[in-house]
Amino acid sequence: MREIAILGPTASGKTSLSIDLAHKLNANILSLDSLSIYKEIDIASAKPTCKEMQGIKHFGIDALQVDDDFNVVVFFELYKEAKKLSKKEGKNLIIVGGTGFYLKSMIDGVSYKPEITKETKLKVANSLTQGYSLMSEFDELYASAISKNDTYRIEKWLEIYFQTGVIPSRFFKQNKREPIIKNLELFEIAIDKEILRERITLRTKIMLNDGLIDEVFFLENKYTRAPNPMKSIGIAETLSFLDGDLNRDELKEKIITNTARLAKRQKTFNSSQFEEHFIGSVAEIKKFIVRG
Repeated sequence: MREIAILGPTASGKTSLSIDLAHKLNANILSLDSLSIYKEIDIASAKPTCKEMQGIKHFGIDALQVDDDFNVVVFFELYKEAKKLSKKEGKNLIIVGGTGFYLKSMIDGVSYKPEITKETKLKVANSLTQGYSLMSEFDELYASAISKNDTYRIEKWLEIYFQTGVIPSRFFKQNKREPIIKNLELFEIAIDKEILRERITLRTKIMLNDGLIDEVFFLENKYTRAPNPMKSIGIAETLSFLDGDLNRDELKEKIITNTARLAKRQKTFNSSQFEEHFIGSVAEIKKFIVRG
């Protein structure tokens, strides 16, 4: 069974490439997208329609309600489900999307962290001012690696120490990270910055023409603005439009600008966080994968 991951910035052509490859390689697709996973967020997420899926089985799309919790552990379970079913069907698996953080977590694994009780949290809050001193006394190795002003890491150290009775430097040695995925073929789409900006602009226009404003209006009425997806690009700007802070042209430009910034962050993350991998155009990646 081949497991292939396709990375690339938003609007770079990942979806169409993955569907084309799925036909050629007899594969299912797992979506690596933090917005397409939600039901009812269809236009803002630019998720593929049933017609665009062309009969290819997709995992990780329309899997959660807007107000459901979503974190990397949920994605791990989606991956395990997709792999299990693909193996049963004798198919390969293509992982595709812009959220490289989830893929990175699967490759590296996530360290086990104990459940922190309310009692422990209260004890931590009362001990935070002496936290670095405690750390220096009991866990010199850990203390030497951080600043005494790093309250976030001091707090996390105290949580693990008070909850388990084991100093974190020893705790993490005893609970090593195990990769969720191995033997992954990793590819990244390279695309010119100006071409990408044009594609983002076109996609934004299509989203607005397809009813983005009505979709966000519906989502706000049903779920309020509290759930995390309501803060996503495309939705947050549209809420500002509904508040009267932006006109339609300003809304379009704001979404384009913020999406382009997201694409830049995605490219930076992919180039810095993953080991050496194949980077090329859509055509080059397709040729290499099919040949391989």
